[in-house]
This record gives sequence, C-alpha cells and structure tokens, in this order.
Amino acid sequence: MDLQLGERRLHVYDVGDGVPVFWHHGTPNLGLPPEPLYRPGVRWVSYDRPGYGRRSTAVPGRTVASAAADISHIADALGIEKFAVFGHSGGAPHALACAALLPDRVTAVVAGASLAPFGAEGLDWFAGMIASGEASLRAAAAGRAAKEAHEASGVPYDPEFTPADLAALDGPWSWFGKVVGPALEDGPGPLIDDDLAYVTPWGFDAASIRVPVLLLHGERDGIVPASHSRWLASRIPGAELRLTPDDGHISVLNHAAAALEWAVRR
Repeated sequence: MDLQLGERRLHVYDVGDGVPVFWHHGTPNLGLPPEPLYRPGVRWVSYDRPGYGRRSTAVPGRTVASAAADISHIADALGIEKFAVFGHSGGAPHALACAALLPDRVTAVVAGASLAPFGAEGLDWFAGMIASGEASLRAAAAGRAAKEAHEASGVPYDPEFTPADLAALDGPWSWFGKVVGPALEDGPGPLIDDDLAYVTPWGFDAASIRVPVLLLHGERDGIVPASHSRWLASRIPGAELRLTPDDGHISVLNHAAAALEWAVRR
C-alpha cells in the first residue's frame, strides 16, 4: 500500500498474520520483507526508505533517526500499537533508531551486521572494511558533492563476499536478487542519502536504548566489520552480542530465524 504523509509518500509492505515485526532493509535494497523468514505467527511490516524503488518519495538530508517517525506513522495507519524491529546491514541502524526513539512501542530489536555511529569514540571506524566500501563511505564523509562524484565516476563496487556469503546467496538468500537490482531504478540517489546518513550524526544515542537488543555479526564481514557490533554491545545496556566466526555479511542471516524467534518471544 502507499501511505501519504503530507506531500510525500511511503510504499508499505504488510505480509502475514501474528506478532508484528518491522523490517528495515539494507543499502541499496527495496523494503520487501525477507521471504526466507516468512513463517506462521509473524506479521512482517516494512517500507521502501525514501527514494527507493520509485514509490517512496525522496527526502534528501534525511537522518537515520527519521526512520522512527516513518515507522510510527505506518504503525498508526495499520492500527499496530507495539512491535519488534529487525534490520540488516544499513537497515540495522534504522532499527536501533526505532528502539531509541519509540521505547513505548518497540518490544525488541534485532540488528544484523550493523554499523556503529561515525566517529564513535574508541572505534577505528574504517578498520577492516573492504576497499570498495571504505572508498564509498569516505566519499560520503567528504560531503554530498564528493559522494555524488564518486557514484558518477563509474568506479566498480566489489563486495568481496566470502565463500559462506556466496553459498547463502545461492541458497535461501537468493531473495536478495529481488530487492537489490530494482532498488536504484531512478539512479543512486537513495544510496547516496543512506550513506550520507550513516556518516553524519544519527539523531539518537545508542546508549539511551532500554528495550531488549540482539546484535548479530559475522567475524569475516568486511562490508561492516564486526568491531562495529562489538562497540554497540559495549554501549547499549543489556545488549546481547552473537558473533559467528565463519560468517560474512550475508551468511550471518543464516542465524536470522533464531534471532526472529528471540524477538517474537518478547
């Protein structure tokens, strides 16, 4: 469905029945909920972040925190009072924003392969990142003009997926083929907005989160190094960190079903 918010629109997905769980997609993806995690008793709700897929209106300059207001509007429109949130990769900081800013509505949050805030004290933010990812995010840190120039340059992006990642993409997580390609039909604008949001102030303090938090991360992840989740676990009170030594950025989602069960129980 399309939800009209003043002059802008959000494209919303609503799949299944049961405990509501809001999905936050990565960069660059559409917001279609993760089909490998469809199961009885779970109602998946999600949306295309602004600019993605031609259906959610672009909002240049949006922050990570802005996702909380969008989710609140969607929940109100669907009559959902309380819900869990689940995010992967670039979606994970947006899920954490909901936990921080909607504490009376969010029951639990799962953050898979999450970035930490840019400039996080005590964290070498770029350490361990693949070359393509570091170049892309350093361009974003230099400002919109530099990021736009980087995307227009035609420089190839190599995710350097691990063998475990490639196996996951050949298996149930081949689902990513449905959400990555169509995400940028109108160009790299929403990816640029996402990356700029990651390297500017998020609009909330992770240490303020008081709802249950589960952090998932693969130790072989080079897109978002596991040090980011270690940092978050050290700052978020009571957060549980599940590190898997042989997983990369995608294969960590092989543990998402167990994480979903954890969230639904809360």
